[in-house]
Amino acid sequence: MILLQANQVSRRFADVTLFENVSFTIQTNDRIALVGRNGAGKSTLIKQIMGEEPLSDGQISRTKDLKIGYLEQHVAIESPRTIWEEMLSAFEETLALRNKAQQAAEQLAQLADDVLSSAYQTALAQYDKLQEELAQRNAYAIESEIRTVLHGFRFYEADYDTPVQTLSGGQKTRLALAQILLKNYDLLILDEPTNHLDMEMLAWLEQYLTGYKGALLIVSHDRYFLDKVATQVIELRHQTLHTYKGNYSYYIQEKALRLEQEMKQYEQQQATIQKLEDFVQRNIARASTTKRAQSRRKQLDKMVKLQKPKQDAKAPRIQFSANKDSGDRVIEAIDLAIGYDSTPVAEHLHLDLRRQEAIAIVGPNGIGKTTFLKTILQQLPPLAGDMRIGTGVSIGYYDQSIQHLNPNLTVLDTLWQAHDTTDERIIRSILGSFLFSGETVEKKVAMLSGGEKARLSLALLATEHDNTLLLDEPTNHLDIDSKEVLEDALIDFDGTLLFVSHDRYFINRIATQVWEITPTGSTLYLGDYDYFLEKKKEQQELAQLTATTTSDAPSTPKASQQSYEASKAIKRELRKLEDAVESALQESEAIDAIIAHLHEQLAIASQANDQATLAKLHNELLSAEEQQVTILEKWEQASHELETFLENN
Repeated sequence: MILLQANQVSRRFADVTLFENVSFTIQTNDRIALVGRNGAGKSTLIKQIMGEEPLSDGQISRTKDLKIGYLEQHVAIESPRTIWEEMLSAFEETLALRNKAQQAAEQLAQLADDVLSSAYQTALAQYDKLQEELAQRNAYAIESEIRTVLHGFRFYEADYDTPVQTLSGGQKTRLALAQILLKNYDLLILDEPTNHLDMEMLAWLEQYLTGYKGALLIVSHDRYFLDKVATQVIELRHQTLHTYKGNYSYYIQEKALRLEQEMKQYEQQQATIQKLEDFVQRNIARASTTKRAQSRRKQLDKMVKLQKPKQDAKAPRIQFSANKDSGDRVIEAIDLAIGYDSTPVAEHLHLDLRRQEAIAIVGPNGIGKTTFLKTILQQLPPLAGDMRIGTGVSIGYYDQSIQHLNPNLTVLDTLWQAHDTTDERIIRSILGSFLFSGETVEKKVAMLSGGEKARLSLALLATEHDNTLLLDEPTNHLDIDSKEVLEDALIDFDGTLLFVSHDRYFINRIATQVWEITPTGSTLYLGDYDYFLEKKKEQQELAQLTATTTSDAPSTPKASQQSYEASKAIKRELRKLEDAVESALQESEAIDAIIAHLHEQLAIASQANDQATLAKLHNELLSAEEQQVTILEKWEQASHELETFLENN
């Protein structure tokens, strides 16, 4: 069923057209992503849908009694209530109905002595009617739904009595999102709902929205989130709307194909027009060919001329390159503890970062990801263990706070001060590639937006030509186009990357490995973010299976009949099998790393045309691949033995 329909909608400000001829429909259970560059008009279009912004042309029609919920980008709950009271307030009408049903039940009980009386029958009919409405509203599951959503956003029962006014800004924003998800809207509009959410919260929100009963219209810069949730993308581009029936990845591919096809059609028509015009010009004055020339001219006049496809506005041109190579070992952490004032936030950290690797650091907020980077930079001392920097390593650092920029300097002076011997023309050219040109280079840093400060910080980083880059949330403040340009630049970078990011799409494109920090240690996963998730899921399922089997075993009839010694033997065997699986898994990951390293060395030797080294490395690779097959067989055998043991015990 169509919930909302926009027909030929426009918005103009004086003689400036923001967009025009915008048409789309939103139907029941649609999951639509609204995308477009900053300033394209996304917020204005949403406000038109909400009736908060006038229409210059066209109309927006809504189904009768359509309930629309809207979560603005920077909204935060301000309330004198506790967290629990604030969540309950979203159900005031239903809770009042539930109280009314309770009163009706009490009235029935009072009339129960005369069930044939008209008063009892009237009360019973009223009670049944109330119960039917409560069932439609799922009224008796309110508290359960609230707990589910609050838990998804990291508010636990111990937090329920906390006054809302004592929460941080980020917590208030999360609470606002939690509350709007609980309300029963036909259409829910979310503007940047992923702000202030860590990876676990994002994963929960994606799953929750997949099962959301109403339609969704989402504005977000989180491309991974849009890939998981959206089934349709509408893009505001060049003052009008373009529709794509798929998720974000489909939209990117389809958009490129459409632009390519449109350009081919335009170029083919231009070639045809040129031929016709040439024929007319050469033949119109000749008596023998004038009729044919006139016919070609009529053909030209009747032709519907295609407009040249408009390309997207210029994106920054980012390029990173190293002045010199580092040694093979870049950064090594050995049983490291990190933290502040002798208080560790994470311990027993182990990392061996090699040249040209790209490792993403992940973990919950507050676990010490930024602290680890600052420890590498010697801004913080290690609390225990050892941190080693390899030979020839030069480190460039991108700080997510972008507060290192001097607010009193202009854009031009900021870069020029860092490279005071460089010609001004070259400095301006570099800034131009990062979209600073004309009068914008004279703007004070204090006057720049978050995105502009991020681009200026990246320009400073790119001009240092370090061979190892430490990046702390580099995609914060950047629009989607700038993120994609940054990703391409980092993929082409010939140095080493170690970065912290909550942008899962970014991690998937850049990372060769994912390093997870926990309070008690760290784990390296040899793949991108999706691989990391798969491995985590496998580990959790295995842990749950093991825990369930171990806890259930003593209570089963078979276990109760066994002697104490036999029970201990079963537990010993279980531990032995679990250790065998884990050992085989670690061996598999280690040999994968060795093979990856050999491939890198083969590429280097091939470029150098070093035949002797190539032959040696080839033999080592064959041997390693044989070991890999053996280890995989070992892991499969150990896993099979563990599964068989669990089934039988």
